[in-house]
Amino acid sequence: MLFVVGLSESQVKEARTVSDLAADAGLIVSKGTGAKTVKQVVEAAGNVPLGVTVKGMREKEIDELVSLGCDFVVFDIGEGVAILGRKEVGKLLMIEPSLDQGLVRAINSFEVDGVLIGGGDSVISVERLLVSRRFVELLEKPVIMMLPSFVTKEELVNLWQGGVDGVVSASTQSTEALAELKKMLGDLPKRVRNRRTTAAVVLPRYGGDIGGEEDEQEEKIQP
Repeated sequence: MLFVVGLSESQVKEARTVSDLAADAGLIVSKGTGAKTVKQVVEAAGNVPLGVTVKGMREKEIDELVSLGCDFVVFDIGEGVAILGRKEVGKLLMIEPSLDQGLVRAINSFEVDGVLIGGGDSVISVERLLVSRRFVELLEKPVIMMLPSFVTKEELVNLWQGGVDGVVSASTQSTEALAELKKMLGDLPKRVRNRRTTAAVVLPRYGGDIGGEEDEQEEKIQP
């Protein structure tokens, strides 16, 4: 399962944790993060791909993010359609659990690299699990999910077996909590095969690639 460390714009120093934990990527979850902060976080994260959550950004501002080393952007359905045509940066579309299923299915026709299920739940409820599984069935693209501040191994196993391809940790977690989460992800059991066995999480690396493999018979996380 793809491991993305969530960061706030005030966590420049903590961004080094992304590299220290050998996470698959880091994501600044705060919207409207300034260029200076993005540059500092990119430098702190080292060679680990970094994403930024954007809202209402003009094309010039996105170009600046790319020039600073941003590898992918996360945006919601309220963003201008121009962002869909950007080829030089990876794109993840954030959707809420309440989004109409017909609209979810329509996402398959968009040029995005994956879908991030947002939400501020304090726990992974049965309803949340059902929603994520339904979205996995509807989408032909990789599905990533925002996690609450505290998550158990059992909850991660249910998400994994339900087809979720990756998770974003809460930005409030300590280094120790992130290390424990990383361990739990590494201990996940072999996933039962399903119809989305060819799904791939694509997070383009600025000046390079990222990738990792699961078991030989499983899905691949690839550039």
